[in-house]
Amino acid sequence: MTFAARMTRSPDAYDADLGQDAAAAFADFAPEVQAAIKGAAGCSPFLAGLMHKEGTWLMDAIDIPEQALQAEIDQIAHLPLSDLNIGLRIAKRRVALLLGVCDLAGVLSLEGVTQTLSDLADAAVDATLKRLVEAEIARGKLPGLTLGDAATAGGMVSLSMGKGGAGELNYSSDIDLICLFDETRFDPDAYHDARASFVRVTRKMASILSDMTGDGYVFRTDLRLRPDPSVTPVCLSMEAAERYYESVGRTWERAAYIKARAAAGDIAAGERFLKTLIPFVWRKHLDFVAIQDAHDMRLRIRDHKGLGGPISLHGHNMKLGRGGIREIEFFTQTRQLIAGGRDPSLRCRGTLDGLAALTKAGWDEADVSDALTARYRTHREVEHRLQMLNDAQTHDLPNTDEGFDRLAAFMGTSSKALKTELRDALEEVHAISEGFFAPSQSGASATPDFGADVTDRWPAYPALRSDRAVEIFNRVKPGLMAALQQAAKPQEALLALDGFLSRLPAGVQVFSLFEANPQLTQLIVDIASTAPALAEYLGRNAAVFDAVIGGDFFADWPGEAALREDLTSNLHAAPDYEARLDAARRWMKEWHFRIGVHHLRGLVTAEQAGCQYADLAGAVLGALLPVVGDHFAHKHGRAPGRGAVVLGMGSLGAGRLHAASDLDLIVIYDGQDQDASDGPRPLATRTYYARLTQALVTALSAPMAEGRLYEVDMRLRPSGGQGPVATSFARFEPYQMEEAWTWEHLALTRARVVAGPTGLAQDVEQVRARVLAAKSGGSTIRTDVQDMRARIAAAKTPSGPYDAKIGQGRLQDIELTGQTLALVSGAAVRRTADQISQSSIAQTDKADLQAAAALCWSMQASAQLLQGGTLDVSTLGEGARRFILRETGQPSLDALSDALAAVSRAAAAVTQRIMKG
Repeated sequence: MTFAARMTRSPDAYDADLGQDAAAAFADFAPEVQAAIKGAAGCSPFLAGLMHKEGTWLMDAIDIPEQALQAEIDQIAHLPLSDLNIGLRIAKRRVALLLGVCDLAGVLSLEGVTQTLSDLADAAVDATLKRLVEAEIARGKLPGLTLGDAATAGGMVSLSMGKGGAGELNYSSDIDLICLFDETRFDPDAYHDARASFVRVTRKMASILSDMTGDGYVFRTDLRLRPDPSVTPVCLSMEAAERYYESVGRTWERAAYIKARAAAGDIAAGERFLKTLIPFVWRKHLDFVAIQDAHDMRLRIRDHKGLGGPISLHGHNMKLGRGGIREIEFFTQTRQLIAGGRDPSLRCRGTLDGLAALTKAGWDEADVSDALTARYRTHREVEHRLQMLNDAQTHDLPNTDEGFDRLAAFMGTSSKALKTELRDALEEVHAISEGFFAPSQSGASATPDFGADVTDRWPAYPALRSDRAVEIFNRVKPGLMAALQQAAKPQEALLALDGFLSRLPAGVQVFSLFEANPQLTQLIVDIASTAPALAEYLGRNAAVFDAVIGGDFFADWPGEAALREDLTSNLHAAPDYEARLDAARRWMKEWHFRIGVHHLRGLVTAEQAGCQYADLAGAVLGALLPVVGDHFAHKHGRAPGRGAVVLGMGSLGAGRLHAASDLDLIVIYDGQDQDASDGPRPLATRTYYARLTQALVTALSAPMAEGRLYEVDMRLRPSGGQGPVATSFARFEPYQMEEAWTWEHLALTRARVVAGPTGLAQDVEQVRARVLAAKSGGSTIRTDVQDMRARIAAAKTPSGPYDAKIGQGRLQDIELTGQTLALVSGAAVRRTADQISQSSIAQTDKADLQAAAALCWSMQASAQLLQGGTLDVSTLGEGARRFILRETGQPSLDALSDALAAVSRAAAAVTQRIMKG
């Protein structure tokens, strides 16, 4: 397709004579192309000058612009050092000329223009570095390197930052570079010589690219984005740079590295370095502190450049002024910093790519993203026209009407229409940006003296010891106190919030989270005033608030299989074993918190919450067992035989946990007669699986930086606490058939494989079914259970009238009754409700047991969520009382006590009849 056929627009010649003179040299071009040439030259003396110098080349290149541009960029790699100065400048002016004409005619998109300029910069820097390093090697200034090392610049890399890194360079951009070298390529004794050489290379490179000669310049080069530029050399080692970012790196530097790209020299070394900075740039938790940091930076830029005040088009800076390009970039990069640690899809270098990713991930509304995308394109095109006029590094709109007339002609429109569009665009961008960085603080306020007796002690808490935390909290506090006063019992809510604040180890991140997401203020007040145990949990694990902001906090429950897949993906992304264990803890806590909040707010019932907690535990075990196994196998070889399965016992096996449940587990392995593993440190099969089991328990229960996953109880394994921690599959069935006690068969009624290889899991389930069938006719089952009930009653007495777990006819007793019914009948069902409903007892007895089980579970699940233990009504706040009554369907606590006593008596009577047979 010809250039003319691809044209979608054309500039108007502001200086008709200048434009006509330029167009006359291209009389063979199609009329449409001549019009574009005339308009370009008639608006831009710079382009007119380039046409005079490179007209012959342009005639050959214009109908195949992409091919011609790429050829110019590709030939740079072959320039010898002696030809770099002139060769690079010729390439730059040719690319600038052809790009300018293509841009003005609409033949290339904005992205095509900026990417080509970025490719040109990469090629120029790469060729210059490699030729200069080659010269240093030839002079013997880089100890240990040969001329062959010049192909990778001797381990030196140039990171392209800012617009260059994102492929967004404009016509007169500086190129922002950070130059580093890989110190591991040199002996320690040669380190200082190598650094000195790379510093010389960097300075010479900057001079070759930046110096203005008779042939112009290539790119102005800015090296000030490197670590601490006032005291560090222009090229420093990767190890020194990494130490700097780990210790004193700032938010603006994190934002800069969003666009960082290894662009020239030793690309592989540069990419390795960027990978080490991932934890620095992308925080593992939502990072709302970045909003204030970015806002402060915006204000400093405005003050430094004198760009405050209302928008005035004459002389307005399209890059740094209000509503300008930088505001769109700040908006995008700040939101990327907030959530990019959790969502790798947000780690885009390009501004438009970033906006699209934020929308797709639910962090921006589509209309906001669409508006900023459209305005960004407009702003960048205006910026390009301003720079094309005289190849000037400017972003300022004209100061005169004549200047606007020229700019409007350059853009193929009228001055009036251009001014209207610009004002609308700038104001829209500023409104969106200001609404994000500096939202209105108006809203309800608390009575001035409310809670002073409590709030007076807050400054002494760890969360409020830093000046920055206090500053942010003072902005959040009015809304928080107002929400507290709207609680049913404000003073109770305040005291509960006080407990939450007292346990926070630090406050900046949490308070920033509240400030950026006002809906969390009401949520924390709801939790604090209703569920002290959940508030206490939050005080220790405030990062779980991330889940609320993540976008799908109130979506439907995904189920165990989807949870396991999600966690597995998270674990695979972690760099090492310890990081995987911490990742599992963060992930589990967010989902655990979600279940609790859903239960608290009535989005799920106690029964549904119990199933979800069990799904969560199953997902954790299913995803974590292979991780533990792989880590263990690295030392001791692959697991002998078919591997091991984890059998969930008790409530986990029955598929119903509460907020504070531990996990009852049994590990069963099948070594298939293999004597030992075959790794570097082999272990006998029995020892292998015993230690693997201990490793799994440690992975689940060890306190780490992110806390622990679950407490684990293995006392239900064969032979109880005296038996081996892992049971051989070959031994499992004989033991159950010949040696196990009644209590072990009862436990087996609720057993369920929750992790491990499918084939072994199926075999274990078949054994379970055979054992239950074989033991169903046991003559001593009922008398053994009666003895167990008597021992339990003697050892554990109810803690009060609201104890839903302990006591005859209460939860523990009903679950034991269900297990008895299942064992007597040989039924393989695990859930108490199913064990009762599928038994042969009378329907009225079934109804009494089910009614008691339902009420007791509602009370137990609620008590564990609210208080982390047995329900103590004397300490319940008003919100908690309402929650308990809502969950149990009772009008008052007295009525609840009476109802619990009544259903328990009925259930106990049924149990007595069952035990008598």
